[in-house]
Amino acid sequence: MSAADQVLRILEENRGKTVSGEKMAAALGLSRAAVWKAVTALKDRGFSIEAGPNRGYALLSDNNRLHPETVYRHLRTAEPLTLRYVEEAGSTNDLCKAAAAEGAGEGLVVFAERQTAGKGRRGRSFLSPAGTGVYMSILLRPKLPAEEAVAITGIAAVAAAQAIEDVSGREAGIKWVNDIWLSGKKVCGILTEAAMDMESGGLDYAVLGIGVNAFPPPGGFPPELRDIAGAVFPGKGEDDERSRLMAAILDRFLPLYRALPGKGWLKEYRRRSLLTGREVGFTQGGEARRGLVLGVDDAARLLLRLEDGTETALSSGEVTLVRPVD
Repeated sequence: MSAADQVLRILEENRGKTVSGEKMAAALGLSRAAVWKAVTALKDRGFSIEAGPNRGYALLSDNNRLHPETVYRHLRTAEPLTLRYVEEAGSTNDLCKAAAAEGAGEGLVVFAERQTAGKGRRGRSFLSPAGTGVYMSILLRPKLPAEEAVAITGIAAVAAAQAIEDVSGREAGIKWVNDIWLSGKKVCGILTEAAMDMESGGLDYAVLGIGVNAFPPPGGFPPELRDIAGAVFPGKGEDDERSRLMAAILDRFLPLYRALPGKGWLKEYRRRSLLTGREVGFTQGGEARRGLVLGVDDAARLLLRLEDGTETALSSGEVTLVRPVD
């Protein structure tokens, strides 16, 4: 941990209160000059820190800068987590998978200020500009058969929807299977990537990627996304909304994950389903079809009544609403 990170931890623990440079230097085994340099580095990174002669330093605001210490401050879970922050990543999922291949344990959370190649489902990209979102990946080593992996995505959707409500007060819905919507627009996408353990036939690890649009990007969303993409908070954030959002997602997700293979999460998933009772279009066997969504079954499949009256269940794929979400 760098000197700046150590100083930030103390300032976060005493947010709004003045801590003398001498006290921090003694606690960290640093010189007072090193503490001053660390504070200067933090201010350069966007943290609002008040400093004065003979008064010490006080953290007034993180100005919505993401950092392990700003997230730890809001976490309520007792789960052992390792938060690893990078300024820029191609994809946090890729970084997390690389760490898994090197033997990293469950509970590693990789998050980035921005992604240059953020991943969506079916090979799509996920817009990930700096300063506006939460882009994180969680390394999991579940003791589950491979066919149960879909439950990880499902409970992540429930957790993300609950967390978004917790921090924004806005009601969030789930568009099967992995998108969170607010006021008719997508604000969050989820992508789970897994590796098999060939000896056991189960999962070696799963990497759960969650991307949330906390704020609109400067200048708004690009034209191709403007009609479908939204943000949790309508304006520019001033303090710690992103840190609170990330912490809330982790706090909501971990208890649901620990309860697997239990199905308790399905009731909340069904309650938040935006597709139930709606007509959707989809492709099956290379053929474009339509159906009425009846609900979600215990295997998290989408149940549909087709135009000819027969019923089917989709375990994966893409569905589109015939009419927009209200």
